[in-house]
Amino acid sequence: MSNTSLIIEERSRDIGDFLVGRLIPFRKKRMVGPFIFIDHMGPSTVGPERYLDIDQHPHIGLSTLTYLFEGQIVHRDSTGAHQRITPGSVNWMTAGSGAVHTERTPEDHRNGQTSRMHGYQIWVALPKEKEEMAAEFHHIPGKDLPFWKDGNLDLRLVAGKGYGKESPVPVHSPLFMLEIKAHETQAYKVKGELEGELGICVVDGWIEACGNRIEKGNMLVSKTNDACDISIGQGSHILVFGGEAFPEGRHIYWNFVHSNADRIEQAKDDWREGRFNMVEGETGVVPLPGS
Repeated sequence: MSNTSLIIEERSRDIGDFLVGRLIPFRKKRMVGPFIFIDHMGPSTVGPERYLDIDQHPHIGLSTLTYLFEGQIVHRDSTGAHQRITPGSVNWMTAGSGAVHTERTPEDHRNGQTSRMHGYQIWVALPKEKEEMAAEFHHIPGKDLPFWKDGNLDLRLVAGKGYGKESPVPVHSPLFMLEIKAHETQAYKVKGELEGELGICVVDGWIEACGNRIEKGNMLVSKTNDACDISIGQGSHILVFGGEAFPEGRHIYWNFVHSNADRIEQAKDDWREGRFNMVEGETGVVPLPGS
């Protein structure tokens, strides 16, 4: 997952208990718990002339989480992992002291036909004491994620803990990420169920919070840890995420996240000079911006 330019919402607004914007980081709120970057991928059409091909690129100081609603991606990385991700499953790569990966449309999908791609690519910063841990990769099938119903709501715990349940994704700090779909309009209880800062991505449809209707494509960030409950509209689809904030801030440059700005400068130099472990069988490389 590679962001060449951070998406910063300049028109974020205040609606009481929440800030509303597009994606994080935005100007009024740089992180939500340990979540430091969220990118809505698609929905878009793949093939026959337009495939996903992201060459080798590095990360430090974070875990990447890829979660798809439609489409497929093949992930390869410098730990030796080679994994196809399908809708509803989780790819979780912890870069730690350094990892390199690629993301590509599977070869069997390059058949001249078109397909849909839709999902989220997310970065979760590591706690300070784990920023230099060894890189590792985990794939968790969708069938292994906790799923339950609450009235007209379908809920799936993608990562972390919440509602008395725990996802098998091996996270490194207290956090949560849920996918929720509403068959009918229904109130959704937040208080007492999720611990820490809270964000909500409106993937489709709408929600109502603090008397304001928020349409798809927007993200809400709570200004407190006990924000008002929300209503989810009929046919709507949301992601709820967050967790405990770190005591110290994070620096971010390109694909690098760290509590120490000097460590990011070192990572930049290491990538320029080819000192990262690379992905076996891959040759393409994404250059450092400005190089």
